[in-house]
Amino acid sequence: MSQQRLLGASRQIPKTVNPIWRDVKDAIRGVPNDYTQGELGRSIFLLAIPMVLEMFMQSIFSVCDAFFVGKLGAAAVATVGITESILVTVIAVGIGLAMGATATVARRVGEKDMAGATAAAGQALILGVVMSVICGGLGVAFAPTLLELMGAPNSVLEVGQGFAKHMLGGSGTILLLFLINAAFRGAGEPVWAMRALALANLLNVVLDPIFIFGWGPVPAMGLTGAAVATNLSRAIGVVYQLLVLTRGKSQLRLSWDAMRIRPVIMWRLIRISGVGVFQFLVAMTSYTGLMRVMTLFSAEATAGFTIAVRVILFVILPAWGMSNAAATLVGQNLGAGNPERAEQSAWKTAHYNMIFLSTVGILMFASAAFLIALFSTDTEVIRNGALCLRLVSVCYILTAYGMVLIQSFNGAGDTWTPTYIALGCHWVFKIPIAWFLAVPFGLGPTGVFIAIPLAEVIAALLGIILFRRGTWKRQSV
Repeated sequence: MSQQRLLGASRQIPKTVNPIWRDVKDAIRGVPNDYTQGELGRSIFLLAIPMVLEMFMQSIFSVCDAFFVGKLGAAAVATVGITESILVTVIAVGIGLAMGATATVARRVGEKDMAGATAAAGQALILGVVMSVICGGLGVAFAPTLLELMGAPNSVLEVGQGFAKHMLGGSGTILLLFLINAAFRGAGEPVWAMRALALANLLNVVLDPIFIFGWGPVPAMGLTGAAVATNLSRAIGVVYQLLVLTRGKSQLRLSWDAMRIRPVIMWRLIRISGVGVFQFLVAMTSYTGLMRVMTLFSAEATAGFTIAVRVILFVILPAWGMSNAAATLVGQNLGAGNPERAEQSAWKTAHYNMIFLSTVGILMFASAAFLIALFSTDTEVIRNGALCLRLVSVCYILTAYGMVLIQSFNGAGDTWTPTYIALGCHWVFKIPIAWFLAVPFGLGPTGVFIAIPLAEVIAALLGIILFRRGTWKRQSV
């Protein structure tokens, strides 16, 4: 009898052991999971992996375009850079709309109201289509004017108008990708967002050289071909998203009834998303202000800062994935009437994020010069860029908490609190302090670099204090 019990116990071991590789497999496959109950660590893991991969793939579009366009000359590369700076506004609209979609869908899913979640996704899609038409129409009509306003030289204006018109005209594909993926994340199904971007990126890698340089029956379109390829790839990604929504593969089963305009839900989305757009613009444009201060110094210092910012944005992408996971967990658990679990989700995700970013910070501090040297061989560029990386990396322990808690506010539908934090820390504090330390205090570029971690630390501390107050738990969505 004892031997039989032993054999029975041994058969049960595989069912109780949950190795990391199995969670990774489940996350990639998109195994359904109820995020309002069960072990929190596993829930975070299942959500974070596809979200991290999604964030990584968001950056591949511009890297791929830059690689192939780089073969067309400096004017073509400059056109891509200037056009992307114009697209920041469109991206801000997309991310703002995404905040509203994630918060609303997550709340309804937590309430086990899948009809309400689908209705919210439908209203978000309508709003995205309307904004796509507006942004695309304005982009086509004013592309040349926008290039001139951005100070584009004649060489760029000569070769870049076709690219800018196509890229800005097709900006609706960016909005819809952001928006539908946000609905998937709110529903706790980030795997569909990851797969949509994987498909779009794969197509872009294949189509970019075909449309730029020509192949078979496809004529060489040069720089304009890059825009056509990117828009077509993103459009196919959107078609894939819609197929998932309408064919019943997702919990969100979109129907014509869900696409009927519902003023109450629509206004709720606009209210949350409008603040979200402003919040993202505040954060993004603060670096424009810092860049303006940097232009007071040498071109090498400015170049070092530019490279450092790109490295920083790239290495914290996984941290953004974990922050998005926290937003979904907070929204769903508030909907399930369990604010304590929502709070635990945020703190536990923040703790995991702290471990990750602290490790990244140590590696960044140690290899700062090497990382900048990958982009430039100029000694002064490397020195300035490395100094910026080292100073920013020392605050990553608190930055990790700040990122997650800010997104947790957004996931709860409280987009005003992080907006106030961003406005106060980035514009009221960071830019004036950067100028004061750099110019009157005489620290030069180093003063700008010091202002960044100071602002991040203050933002994180404010986020921690305000999150502990718990007023976000009573936010209606």
